[in-house]
Amino acid sequence: MLTTTATLALAASAASAQEVRVYNWSDYIDEDLLTQFEEETGLDLIYDVFDSNEVLETKMLAGGSGYDVVVPTGTFLQRQISAGAFQKLDTSKLPNLDNMWDVVEKRTAKYDPGNEYSINYMWGTTGIGANVGKVQELLGEDAPLDSLELVLNPENMEKLAECGVHFLDAPAEMIPMALKYIGEDPDSHDPEVIAKVEPVLMAVRPHIQKFHSSEYINALANGDICVAVGWSGDILQARDRAAEADNGVEIVYNAPKEGAQMWFDQMAIPVDAPNPEGAHTFLNFIMDAENMAAASNYVYYANGNKASQEYLIEDVIGDPAIYPSQEALDNLFTTTPYPAKVQRTVTRLWTKIKSGT
Repeated sequence: MLTTTATLALAASAASAQEVRVYNWSDYIDEDLLTQFEEETGLDLIYDVFDSNEVLETKMLAGGSGYDVVVPTGTFLQRQISAGAFQKLDTSKLPNLDNMWDVVEKRTAKYDPGNEYSINYMWGTTGIGANVGKVQELLGEDAPLDSLELVLNPENMEKLAECGVHFLDAPAEMIPMALKYIGEDPDSHDPEVIAKVEPVLMAVRPHIQKFHSSEYINALANGDICVAVGWSGDILQARDRAAEADNGVEIVYNAPKEGAQMWFDQMAIPVDAPNPEGAHTFLNFIMDAENMAAASNYVYYANGNKASQEYLIEDVIGDPAIYPSQEALDNLFTTTPYPAKVQRTVTRLWTKIKSGT
């Protein structure tokens, strides 16, 4: 019996050494890179996707996720590091770390001091995607496409409801945005300040068709909706899909002029990763300048890899919606995770706003 158990354990161990399990956001990598990784390393890649930080966090905090690499956003990463969910990176196994961009690393250090647990994959802003033709038809030529007025002023939203509006199902994005709109600190952790967003969001709630964190990409591209509050790269993907389809839909993305949230998606290795060696191999592969450029060129997001910039297509590196000017960068804000007690308040508030009751 012991022999059989030992044999099974060895077999399981050998299997996990041959495969790397990655859990990343949906629509977030050039799939040719996944094949290339397997061909170059001889490892089998099991690649699964999610579309909300909350889904990933539930797995991470429960433990035993079974993944070798996961990709939380900075604020969630910080909380998960505090909970002991990740292992420190072994930099001796990551020679491509030299390719990373100090401008981004300085900002991600807010969530991961010294960048000891994670590398930046992509970064961007949270803003507004609009179908120019439909929005101007309903609101006029001077529609505030670059302002939070478009989506948080009930008079505008009542008209836009006719052509469809989606909001992110992401309280850590939508609550700071609403706070910015009313002139409060978007990074406030004061429950009384956070409560001020309830009347703001409830006033536009009847005009929001759906809260979802990925469906708006195709909905915008196909002309099924005319406005989405979403992530920069997603909306730019929608813009390009519409252009490729030549369907008469013109999509623009704007980081709101009042100030937009800057976010960072970080690759990290769970503390109980079955194959940490393979995880480091995957991270080093991703940090190769040409590989990282291929990912950005596919998903139209900025990345934290300085060396990749010479390989980026002009549509990416030359687009200020993706790589903002220094002036625009200075107008972006970052947020920190809510403490547990405040998080419960936020969760209850968000549930109420989504249900509209």
